[in-house]
Amino acid sequence: MNIRLFPLFAIAISVISSIAHAEVDIDIEGLDGIAQDNVETYLAAIAPEERDGSYRFIARVEQDVRKALQAVGFYQPKITTRMDGDATLEVKVDPGKPVRLAQVDVVFSGEAGMDDDFHALKADGPQPGEILNHGDYDSLKSQIQSLAVKKGYFDGRFTQTRLEVSPTRQQAFIRLHFASGKRYHFGAIRYQGSQIQLQRLDTLRGFSPGDPYQVSALGEFNQALANTGWFSSALVQADMEEAEDTEVPIKVTLTPEARNKFETGIGYSTDIGPRLKFNWRKPWYNSRGHSITTSLAISEPEQTLTSTYKVPLEDVSREYYQVQLGLQNTEQRDTSSLEVSTSISRHWLYDTGWQRSVSLRWLYEDYTQGQDEDSVSVVLPGINFTRTRTRARGGLMPHWGDKQSIRLEAADPIWLSDISLVRLQGRSAWIRSLNKNHRGLLRVDGGALISEEFSEAPPSLRFFAGGDNSIRGYGYETVSPVDDSGQLSGARYMLTGTLEYQYRLGGNWWWALFADGGDAWTHNLSWKRAAGTGIRWSSPVGPIRLDIARGFDNDDDDFRIHLTLGPEL
Repeated sequence: MNIRLFPLFAIAISVISSIAHAEVDIDIEGLDGIAQDNVETYLAAIAPEERDGSYRFIARVEQDVRKALQAVGFYQPKITTRMDGDATLEVKVDPGKPVRLAQVDVVFSGEAGMDDDFHALKADGPQPGEILNHGDYDSLKSQIQSLAVKKGYFDGRFTQTRLEVSPTRQQAFIRLHFASGKRYHFGAIRYQGSQIQLQRLDTLRGFSPGDPYQVSALGEFNQALANTGWFSSALVQADMEEAEDTEVPIKVTLTPEARNKFETGIGYSTDIGPRLKFNWRKPWYNSRGHSITTSLAISEPEQTLTSTYKVPLEDVSREYYQVQLGLQNTEQRDTSSLEVSTSISRHWLYDTGWQRSVSLRWLYEDYTQGQDEDSVSVVLPGINFTRTRTRARGGLMPHWGDKQSIRLEAADPIWLSDISLVRLQGRSAWIRSLNKNHRGLLRVDGGALISEEFSEAPPSLRFFAGGDNSIRGYGYETVSPVDDSGQLSGARYMLTGTLEYQYRLGGNWWWALFADGGDAWTHNLSWKRAAGTGIRWSSPVGPIRLDIARGFDNDDDDFRIHLTLGPEL
C-alpha cells in the first residue's frame, strides 16, 4: 500500500467503524395501548452496543416485537422493517386480530372450595371474552399460591395448570385446578424471653389456639408487641416443624428492652431559641408492663420538668391510665409564671383511630401577666378527643394526613377551685398531595375561655397567637389584647388559620408559599394577616422548616425569620 494513502485509509476505517457502532433508534408505528407499552418494554432490554443496524439487530427487533405482542394476545402480527438512513429503524406493525379467552376453567377443591377469598380471586381474574394476557394468567396462578400460604392451606397444590392457545381460531383456554386439602389452624402459643407477664401479652393477640390460620394475624401480633416498647426485638412465627395434624404451634421470641434509656437532644426554634432536652425512660418498670418517662426541657424563656407513669389495663394496646407530674417556669415578654400540676387520666383507643381520654388535673400557678399578679389553684376535670392519620411515600413528610383534636376542661369552687371557668380548645389540620411534586397544608386552631373572673385566670389558660406554628410574621405569643399599661394580657378567644402550598424542588427539598391569619381577642376581633415563603427539608431527624414572613396590619411590621424542627401535624 502506498505509504501516503495509509492515513486516509485509517481515517476511513475509523469513520466506518464509528457508523457501524452508532446507536440506532427504533421507531414503532401501528400500535397503541398495552401492546405499544409491552413492545417498548421488550425493546428497551436491547443493549446500546447491540443497536448497530446490522441484520442480526433487525432480526432481534422483529423477534422481540412478536414475543411482546404474543404476551398480550396478538399472535398473528404483520411486521415490516426499514432502515431510515443510518440512525433509525422504522418498524411498522399490524397486530391483527387478538386471541380471546374462550374458556376460563378455574376449580378449587378441598376446603378452599368453600373459601370466599379464593372465589373472589377467580371473580377478579381473567374472564371469557377478554383478550388473552399471559401476565394476567401468571398473576392469577401466583395469587392462588400466595393466598393458600397466607390462609394456611399448606398442603395445597395445582393438579392442572394449562394455557392453551389456538392462534388460527383466535381462541385461548385457561385451566387452573387447585387442590387445597385441609386448612391448618393455630396451635399452642409458646413464648421465649419475655420479662412481662404472659397474660398481658395474650391480650395483644387477635387470635386463639384453634382459630383458622391467617398469616396477617401473626403480623398484627408482631406489630402489637413491638408497639408496646417493652422489647428490643419481637419475632412471631409459625413453627411448621412442630405441626401435628393441622395444628401449627406459634413461636414468639422476645428480647427485653433495656430497663433504662437515656436520650439527649438540642433543638432550636425562633419562638424560644436554643433548647436542651433530656429524657429518661423506663420502658418497663415491672412485670405488669408499667412504664415511667421523665423529661427535662431547658430554654431561656421556659424550663419544664415532667414525669409520667403509665399503667396498661387489660386491653394493653388500647386502654391505660396515666399519672403525670409537671413543673414549669416561664419568663417570656409580659409573662412571669411558675406552674405546678398533677393529673390522672384514663385513655381509650378505638378502631376508627380516635383516642378518647378523661382526666382530672390540678394546676397551681403563681404568675404575673401584664398588670395582673396573683396565685391561683384550679381543679380541672376534662375530656379530650384526638385522631392523627398519615401516609408517607418514604421519609418523614407525609403525602397525605390529617389531625383533629378537641379538649374541654372546667373549674368551679364546688370542687375546690379558686375560680370558675370553662375552657375549650381545638385544632384541625389537613395535608393533601397532587402527584409527587405538589403538597397542600390547611390548618385551623381555635379556643375559648369562658369565665366571669378572667383577670384571675392563670396565663397558661389564656390564649395568645403568633409564632412559628401560629401566625408567622408575628413574634411568639405577641398577638394578644393589651392592658392599660400596654402589656400583653392574654385573650378569652383565639382563632388562627394557615393555608400553604409546597412544590418539590428535588429530592427531599421543597419550596413553600403560605398565608396565615387570625387573632387572639377578648372584646373586639381584629384579624391579623401575614404571608411569606420558605424552604422545607425532609431531614433524617424530621422536617425542618425555614420561613420568612411579614405581617400586614401595622406600618412598623417587618419581615421575620422562622426556623422550626418537627412534624407539620
